[in-house]
Amino acid sequence: MTELRTSRWHALGHRANAGWDMVAYHFSPPGLLLGSVLFALSLTPSLLPRTELVQGILSGCSFAVGYGIGNLAHWSWGFLGLRVPPGRITRLLGFLIALVCLTVVGIALGNANLWQNSVRSVMGMAPVATSQPLLIAATALPVALLLMLTGKLLVMLVRFIWGKLPAAMPPRAAMLLSALLVGAVLALLVNGVVLRGALRAADRFYERLDAVVSDEGGAPARPRQTGSSASLILWNTIGRDARIYVQSGPAASAISAMTGKPAIEPLRTYVGLRSAESVGARAELALAELQRIGAFDRSVLVLVMPVGTGWVDRAAIDTLEYLHGGDVATVAVQYSYLTSWLSLLVEPGYGSDTAQALFQAVYEYWTALPKDHRPRLYLYGLSLGALASQASTQLYDVLGDPFQGALWAGPPFSSSIWSWATANRQPDTPAWLPRFGNDTAIRFLNQSGTAHWPAVPWGPMRTVFLQYASDPIVFFDPSADWRRPAWLDEPRGPDVSPALNWYPVVTFLQLALDMALAQTSPIGYGHVYAPRDYIDAWVEVTQPPGWTKAELEALKRKIPADEYLP
Repeated sequence: MTELRTSRWHALGHRANAGWDMVAYHFSPPGLLLGSVLFALSLTPSLLPRTELVQGILSGCSFAVGYGIGNLAHWSWGFLGLRVPPGRITRLLGFLIALVCLTVVGIALGNANLWQNSVRSVMGMAPVATSQPLLIAATALPVALLLMLTGKLLVMLVRFIWGKLPAAMPPRAAMLLSALLVGAVLALLVNGVVLRGALRAADRFYERLDAVVSDEGGAPARPRQTGSSASLILWNTIGRDARIYVQSGPAASAISAMTGKPAIEPLRTYVGLRSAESVGARAELALAELQRIGAFDRSVLVLVMPVGTGWVDRAAIDTLEYLHGGDVATVAVQYSYLTSWLSLLVEPGYGSDTAQALFQAVYEYWTALPKDHRPRLYLYGLSLGALASQASTQLYDVLGDPFQGALWAGPPFSSSIWSWATANRQPDTPAWLPRFGNDTAIRFLNQSGTAHWPAVPWGPMRTVFLQYASDPIVFFDPSADWRRPAWLDEPRGPDVSPALNWYPVVTFLQLALDMALAQTSPIGYGHVYAPRDYIDAWVEVTQPPGWTKAELEALKRKIPADEYLP
């Protein structure tokens, strides 16, 4: 029966010429050609600079994807019974295709440094080493071969199953059924076993990492700090990132030294995943801790949604405390152990549940206070925290007594309010820095500051999206496989390579890799937001009193940006 199936395979795919056999052990010329083209295109710029190792992996994957598509097209030609050239012409075409492939790959590798340096130059980085193309090729080759071998094994599995099907079944139907069976089993294994197992392992790993803290010091001594002997939150229930957030804030003396203005001790509260058993219980614990430390007596109260691991960007909170002389209380509640990009893929709604519970608990208490004896209430989130924070409440639920505003930095591409405002931006404004409506409620900010903003007064609720054009978390586009993203239209963002172009399939792979490596860029680019830009954003959102433009510029220069690298 196996011999019968094999003969049918050859009859289907090689009726015209055996030289085009797609299951033989030679390489597919169309696959090599398309693979070489995708390999070459993968070397072109994307949003972030790439090391030779990262570029080699990307290029190897791109070649394998191109080879698979070309191989499938090649086989489909024979499967449909279409004519192919005679054997001599086929061999000549194969030789010419091999020559073209080598030429395409060689030209692309020759331009690789030029393309990479076009990204690095807009970010103020040094050029790459001249040997980088060789290292890329050395990395890409085994990656491509491994993926192609995997594809070959899957084809062999399809043929094996085909050979076990009843001989009376029509050959094409048997082949399609075999392919569908292999595809279904593979999807179940990847999604149901491999992916879930990997995510469980990642979750356990990050949970353990979250619990790993320095042995130096111990619980805070000051009563109003989270984890102190007077705190409602046990010190051993918050993780490493939470402890850094609680303990690393500037003291009143440091704020005064930085700003030259009087200051008081800022208040920081953090509730970890282990601090209470449920989302609702953690929100109520956060409110109780805020009440205990007197947070509602401060001028500014900010509800912070951390990133997936529970990390809070110190650049954002430190600058806020500098601007308000420490007269600030912030509260953060952890909702995940996974990194943001993993959480974004597998549990995007979990952070939203936490944001809603925290907002509801605090907002109900806040609205019951006299309006002239309560802090101004704001929301803040970075990355996945920005996505969750945007889901904190519906606008119609707070119209009667609105909170004062929000700062959302690096909002992920799937963010609801960000997506809606960007899609409905004013005509002729770029997607990477749009203007929305009448500019009284939502504004967008990047490294260029507020100089481009119109002289229009804010409304009662101020929302600022801080985003860089080179941030792949913001500008990843799931449809980039087949459609050119709007942010590539002219004019380009100042931190985007002028050599960046859109290519089907390849651009999607580039952006997906950029998203996973979004925090590898220099500060002030990609997904690494600089203190100077947070200052501009917080000034617009919270309107700190007593600052002149010259003083703000001096503060930007004094803050050591390198201390805030992730």
